[in-house]
Order: sequence, then C-alpha cells, then structure tokens
Amino acid sequence: MLISNDQLKSLILKTGLIDERGYAKIEAEAKSADRTISEILIERDVISDENLGILIGDFLKIPFIVLAKTAIAPDVFNIVPEKMARKQKVIPFTRDSSGVKLAMADPFNKELAQMISKKIGLPVIPYLATEQDIYNTLRIYRKDLQKTFNLMVKSEIGTGAGTINDVPMTKIVDLLINYAYQDKASDIHIEPEEKDSLVRFRIDGVLHDVLFLPKNLHDQIITRIKILSRLRTDEHLSPQDGKMRMVLEEEEIDIRVSILPVTEGEKAVLRLLSSRFRKFSLMDLGMNEKDLKKVTNAYKKSYGMILSTGPTGSGKTTSIYAILKILNTREQNITTIEDPVEYRIKGVNQINVNAKTNLTFASGLRSILRQDPNIIFVGEIRDSETAGIAVNASLTGHLVLSTLHTNDAATALPRLLDMNIEPFLVASTINVIIAQRLVRRICEMCKGSISITKEELLQNLPSDIIEKQIGSKRSVTIYQGIGCKICHFTSYSGRVGVFEVLGMTEAIRDLVAKRSNADVILQKAKEEGMTTMLDDGLEKVLKGVTTIEEILRVTKVQIN
Repeated sequence: MLISNDQLKSLILKTGLIDERGYAKIEAEAKSADRTISEILIERDVISDENLGILIGDFLKIPFIVLAKTAIAPDVFNIVPEKMARKQKVIPFTRDSSGVKLAMADPFNKELAQMISKKIGLPVIPYLATEQDIYNTLRIYRKDLQKTFNLMVKSEIGTGAGTINDVPMTKIVDLLINYAYQDKASDIHIEPEEKDSLVRFRIDGVLHDVLFLPKNLHDQIITRIKILSRLRTDEHLSPQDGKMRMVLEEEEIDIRVSILPVTEGEKAVLRLLSSRFRKFSLMDLGMNEKDLKKVTNAYKKSYGMILSTGPTGSGKTTSIYAILKILNTREQNITTIEDPVEYRIKGVNQINVNAKTNLTFASGLRSILRQDPNIIFVGEIRDSETAGIAVNASLTGHLVLSTLHTNDAATALPRLLDMNIEPFLVASTINVIIAQRLVRRICEMCKGSISITKEELLQNLPSDIIEKQIGSKRSVTIYQGIGCKICHFTSYSGRVGVFEVLGMTEAIRDLVAKRSNADVILQKAKEEGMTTMLDDGLEKVLKGVTTIEEILRVTKVQIN
C-alpha cells in the first residue's frame, strides 16, 4: 500500500466522512475479512474509488489521473505490452515533449519507470491511478476477439499440415471465458447456426456478436464445456444444467452452464458469477443520498422486512447483496436461501434451493429459523407459504431481506395482500421497499452535450416530472454518446440503477391497513416526497449519466 493504515485513517477522519467509532468498525471488518481498509471504505459508501485516489495523490503530492475520462492513443497505449501492463498495473496515457506519462498503481516503483524509460528512450512522468481504473482501461484496449482467435489458430497450425480441428478445445474455451471476464460480460452464448457457430457476450444487458467459429468446432466446444461442468457428453436431446469453476489470473470464478438442444445442434449459455471488481455499494449502484438514508435507517433495525422489487435482470439481488455486505459482521449470524447462490460472501451461510431434495424457499426458511439467525435473505418470495413464514420471521426479531417481482415499490404492498398476508402484518413488518431498473451509462470517452427544449421533453415525459426537475427553464443541456472504439460504437459503457425507495410512514401504513390499491399508495408516497424511478432517471439524464432513451426503455413510459 502507498500509505500506512495510520496515514489513511488520518486522511479519512479529516474529511469528516466518518467518525472515530465508525472507522474502528471498518478496521475490525477489514481484519476479520482479510481485506484492505480501502476496499471496505469504498464498499461501505464512505468514499468513492476516485475520491480516495485523489485524496492519496494530494497527500503524496503525486498527480492523479482518471483513465476512464482520458482518451489514449493506441500507439501510446502499446508502449507497454498488455501482459506486462496487467502484471505491473501500469498504463502509458500521454506522450508529449516532456516525455511519456504513466498511470501507475504504485508511482514509487522507480525500477519499472526506469526500465520503460530506457526502452522508449524518453523520460517518464509517474501519475497515480487506482487499480480498478487501470484494470478497466486494460479491458477496453484489448484486441478484438475474432482477431485474437484467428492469430491463435494460425499459431497452433503453424506451417505444418495441421488443420483448424487440431486447435485444442481447452484453449478456445479458456479464450472465450477470459475475454468475457475482461469485458465484464454477464453471459456467454454459444449458438449453432446453419453455416457457423456464433458466440455472443451479454454486456451491460445487451447481447453483442463477438466471434464466428467454424461449424465443425461447435460440437467439440460443447463437449469440452460439458466435461468441465460434469454433464453427460453422450446426451444431445435433453436440456442439461451444470456448474464449473475456472481459475483466472485475477480470481477463481464460478460459471453456471445451461445446455439446450435447438434446431441446428446444442446451444450453451454460460453465466459468469464473478465478485471481483463488481461494485456492490449502494452509492456506486446509483442510489441518491435521500434514498440511501431511508435504506440505511431500515437495515439498522434488528427486525422487519426490506424488499427489493423489479423485473428479472433489474439488479435486485445485487442491491440486497450490497446491504448484506454492510451488515456482515462477526456479531451477526446471516443466513441466505437462494436459487441459486450467485455470489459467495465470506462469513455468510448461503443455501442453494434444491427441488430434488425438497429444499424449497419455504422449507429452507423454516430450517433457517432453527439456526438462531439475526438476518435472513430469502432469494425470492414466490408464494403465500414463503411470504407467511418470512413475515412471521420479521415479527419475531429477525431482519428479513427478500426480492419480489413487481413493477414499482407501491405495487409490492397489494401483492403481499394477494398472497393472503393480513394487512396489519404487512403494515407492521415492512421497513422499506426498493424498486429499481438498470440503465446504460453514457460512454465518458465520446460524451457530447446538446440543448433540448422543454417542449421536446414534454413529448416523452410527464409534465409534473419535468416541472419538478427543471421548473421554469425553457431549455436544458443533456448528454449523449457519439460512439467510439472504447464503447464499441454503442455510445454506452457500464450500467447504473434508477431507484424509488418507499419508506413505511404512518400514512402509508394506514392505507395498507385499509387495503388501498397501489395507485392510492403511490400518490400518497409522492406527496410525502418519494422520488419515483422516473424522477431519479430524469435527474440522472440532467447530470449526464444516461440518456432519455434509456430511461424510457426501462420504465416503459407512455405519454397520452
């Protein structure tokens, strides 16, 4: 580490972001989890990765660079080979008359700086950059997967009489997984087509074609995946589900595998369950300070329920995991039941639902209550039985977290009533309901601003939302991506959440007790100052985080 723990403590306390008592808890958690204090500070929303880097840079009197906001010429980037850059955590980002500027995780590494200077015959100027920023930048500037595959085939075949069938399937599968991991893809799709095999990565919720493989390699690749997942290699007509673990340079990752017979052969979908460099803090996920305070007050209670709602793929589980990581201390017994366990958290007892052994959410939850838990996470409330047990658990001194499939926060309350939970129980047990969607972030590298009139906004968004956000202004500045190599000409890079957080006030409890419908509850919540997803989305549009098109895409707003 560049600075000592005592120096870091002094810097953080001077900012006023946390007091001595809070910092002591962070230190204890870092020690028990065998992690750095910096990691816990960022994860607990005390400070962001970028701001911590700026703070350390100022203290060390070393210039700090944010590579995510810096355009790097390819010839400059390639001054240091990618393998060396990844190992040494260094990236050249500018070359001018003064020399080459280097972004380094350790700018005091003089040997490395001298070696690079000697190689290029120019002086180097060290800059501090965070490890996460360097990692993300290395991912962006890698070669195209198709080119890498073609080079690998050429290298393997060489000048001999070999053919493409002689390329080891091990190398191809490893290449796909490595590239998907570096691209932060959530899924790999390997699809047989009439003339070839198509590989697609799901990045930021959208599928991208990344590689075309010769059709004669497809069955061999599927067989290799089956072997790694311990599936039957002689079964080609039935769906199969499995799991495997891959050891990468950065970490060991779990991969969920699904094989499905389709018209042209067998299709494989691999879900990458990686925890490293995945942001779990609620602030990093995009929650504003007002909503964050509501959620914080809710999880500080030792009882009650916290619900996260939204459709599949909206980030519900990620938000719950963010809260679990904050609550995960040695004094607490946390048990989860999930279908399946997506990310493993050290110190948390995590259970996989298993229909074959009759381990359902309901039966598992009953067993968990006999394990003396403080906090319980139920992966999803799907039926009346699970809902009833969860509500009773929250009444008897347990903090229960769960997810529910509803369109917004207000609808979750009538949904529980539909599951035959008594209104007074719903009103007395719910602490807070979080509804969310995921929108794509505008690419920082090609972001540009445009002016849009109030009339144009009114064509797409409700008038009350616009009045609330821009008032009497006739026009506002919004942002959009132009498209560049870094974002693969999509104009977007990364995702962020749009949230609405419904706190259970006395007025809301009264409405629930009266079995009021979702519209009435929503109206009362808005009167009490709740920020809706549309409010939060437009605010993020005006801040240049995302676009109106993205907000409309995920909220499905219709203007009459």
